[in-house]
Amino acid sequence: MVDELLVAAAAVGSAGVVYLAAAARVVKQYERGVLFRLGRVTGDVRAPGLNLIIPLVDRLHRINMQIVTMPIPAQEGITRDNVTVRVDAVVYFRVVDAASALVKVEDYKFAVSQMAQTSLRSIIGKSDLDDLLSNREKLNQGLELMIDSPAVGWGIQVDRVEIKDVSLPDTMKRSMARQAEADRERRARIINADAELQASKKLAEAAEQMSDTPAALQLRLLQTVMAVAAEKNSTLVLPIPVELLHFLERGGQGGQPPLAEEGRQPQPTPHTNGGPHPG
Repeated sequence: MVDELLVAAAAVGSAGVVYLAAAARVVKQYERGVLFRLGRVTGDVRAPGLNLIIPLVDRLHRINMQIVTMPIPAQEGITRDNVTVRVDAVVYFRVVDAASALVKVEDYKFAVSQMAQTSLRSIIGKSDLDDLLSNREKLNQGLELMIDSPAVGWGIQVDRVEIKDVSLPDTMKRSMARQAEADRERRARIINADAELQASKKLAEAAEQMSDTPAALQLRLLQTVMAVAAEKNSTLVLPIPVELLHFLERGGQGGQPPLAEEGRQPQPTPHTNGGPHPG
């Protein structure tokens, strides 16, 4: 009798262990469990930890609640200003309602991926090339709103959407490079012209100052000669002031007879050979 009781107790214990092993489910900290009993959602979402279910009757589905980083494949489209571009992006989302994500959509990751691709193509068609290159923050917000609107009904929350890269055709890259080069050349010419204007104003002020003090021009000439001589050149070109030329010209005219007074004809020079005098 005792042996039969021990055998029965061992059998019950073994059955209990098997039942417990079949009924025990562990939900991790970053997961939530959705319980289906005979095909229907039963009770609240199971919290992390040890959870017991009825074997062969209940089925527990675990949903990851972590943020999912999903790259959006590059989409080719034509912008509003008729430029063909390829744009790729990345979307960050997470599940906020485990039951809705499991029941309302077959595969929420695939659904979010397809919605992100169609939204990205729509954003490309509504934007200009300059917006894609320089105003990405506004486009990211618009893209996030387009993806998040239908995803809310699936129990999905889109945290952030980022445009990673914009690929342009080679012809457009060359055109943009030429445009940037022309713009830089224009700015360089403007800066050079402004420098010439400022230099001309300073030179005019210096010339006006030197005209009041002629000795300053001579000092400036000597400074120029010293600067040229410091270069160890074999030939030195020395400019001669105009005042010196005027002085030499007046000195050369000092040995000539004075000109006749204005209004009088010069007298003819008499001949000494005894010939007739000119009339």
